Amino acid sequence: MSPDTTLSDAVDNLVYEPTQVHDHGIDLTVGALYEVAEPGSIDFGGDELEDAGLEPVSTELRQPDDEYGWWNLESGQYVLQHNEFLTDVEEPLYLQPRNELLARGGSHPSVWVASHLPLLPLSVADGGLRLKENARVSTLVEVGPASIDKS
Repeated sequence: MSPDTTLSDAVDNLVYEPTQVHDHGIDLTVGALYEVAEPGSIDFGGDELEDAGLEPVSTELRQPDDEYGWWNLESGQYVLQHNEFLTDVEEPLYLQPRNELLARGGSHPSVWVASHLPLLPLSVADGGLRLKENARVSTLVEVGPASIDKS
């Protein structure tokens, strides 16, 4: 980031900025979960590259008057989509799972992002996982000279 921009300038569609933006980065929230219903394909040259067929995983309300539902996930692999998206990225950023996700048997890969937030595989351990809509599952951080505290 340049001296005139901050990490939060690079992220749009935050659910609740005062909670998501902190000294160590920006927490990103889960917007949708999918199961892979049809295989995708990847070839060497890219001429036969095809997206996988994804089916949305539905949520359930715990109480009839709840505003947000829960995903009741069994162990296995899912595809995670964040609510947020990148807007103004000058240098690559690092996206990692939050400790709260890891401690409850969920995980996604840590990846460098530059132009957009990709769909990510979400792994759920034996025993399953309950995720509420808009749960904070990832943290986006700056890595490099701009993120080093020089005091």
